[in-house]
Amino acid sequence: MTRKTVRIAMNGVTGRMGYRQHLVRSILAIREQGGLDLGDGTVLWPEPILVGRREHALKALAERHGLEHVSTDLDAVLADPTVDIYFDAQVTSAREEAIRKAIAAGKHVYTEKPTATGLDGALELARLAHEKGIKHGVVQDKLFLPGLLKLKRLIDGGFFGRILSVRGEFGYWVFEGDWQAAQRPSWNYRAEDGGGIVVDMFPHWEYVLHELFGRVKSVQALTATHVPQRWDEDGKPYDATADDAAYGIFELEGGAIAQINSSWAVRVNRDELVEFQVDGTEGSAVAGLRNCRVQHRSATPKPVWNPDIPATEVFRDQWQEVPDNQDFDNGFKAQWELFLKHVYADAPYHWDLLAGARGVQLAELGLKSSAEGRRLDVPEVSL
Repeated sequence: MTRKTVRIAMNGVTGRMGYRQHLVRSILAIREQGGLDLGDGTVLWPEPILVGRREHALKALAERHGLEHVSTDLDAVLADPTVDIYFDAQVTSAREEAIRKAIAAGKHVYTEKPTATGLDGALELARLAHEKGIKHGVVQDKLFLPGLLKLKRLIDGGFFGRILSVRGEFGYWVFEGDWQAAQRPSWNYRAEDGGGIVVDMFPHWEYVLHELFGRVKSVQALTATHVPQRWDEDGKPYDATADDAAYGIFELEGGAIAQINSSWAVRVNRDELVEFQVDGTEGSAVAGLRNCRVQHRSATPKPVWNPDIPATEVFRDQWQEVPDNQDFDNGFKAQWELFLKHVYADAPYHWDLLAGARGVQLAELGLKSSAEGRRLDVPEVSL
């Protein structure tokens, strides 16, 4: 075996997602398993360079995990010819400029979403990367959830027949920050800082719908700021200027209709924090983060509406659990491995910056739809 060291500039790993999912559960997990075997006698050994603005925080992370390289100078890191890949998990407002610099420096780019604050910027990044000839990928982690992998297995096997509709429920109560600390950073609730649930979640819904059910053809959305005042990390009150809930209807290529509610102001009364119910002519399924239940046409009961007597059926008990049938790795790690194989073994990979631009487009049109109170077509994007 030949070990090849891959130096990765990781920008934004002091944040919750960048640290937990990308550094610890992906890159460090790959190191813990001995690297990534490409199957040709080569093992990739990722060597992260922690990049950010707060040197003390970076050094603390490096010391905690036995890492050597930290920097607050992104330009210097990008100018280093030994750095192969640039990864971005910063706040959205800082991402576009940093990715532009990485592309200009000829680095392969892997990034969280949304890739930019607007469609024009997202498309420009995709064009620049294409012209530079670098490889690029966008995190689309929901596709790698065990529940959605089981759902895809059902779709690929023809379980549903003709798919009619998709109903999604996502969210949980994010504490305001006054008497209990909030689970999300305060910038998420300030539009001027790139916050808002549409900007955060509609890019997810775009790739989930696109990959599993069909391209989104139109969107009609209504947004709300249900909690108008919150308290920041220092305990100071601030006005929430971004949407904390969004109610969307999406028309899909092929005729199916998707309806997805997203909220940071809802208390959970379902089995998982996100669930999708898919109904088809031959069967239905409910998929969450890990689990998936089905009800086939042949086993569908015949309920009768009668509000004058108590329900005689336990409807949840009428569904069958879909077995795992495989071992599921962490979804972020699985996609990191696919991207690394794409860069170093030329393996196929289509979740690129153009795919990321589709997510930005849907968020942009969702906000416009809500502001104008009308349904909007979603044109296909291209370079």
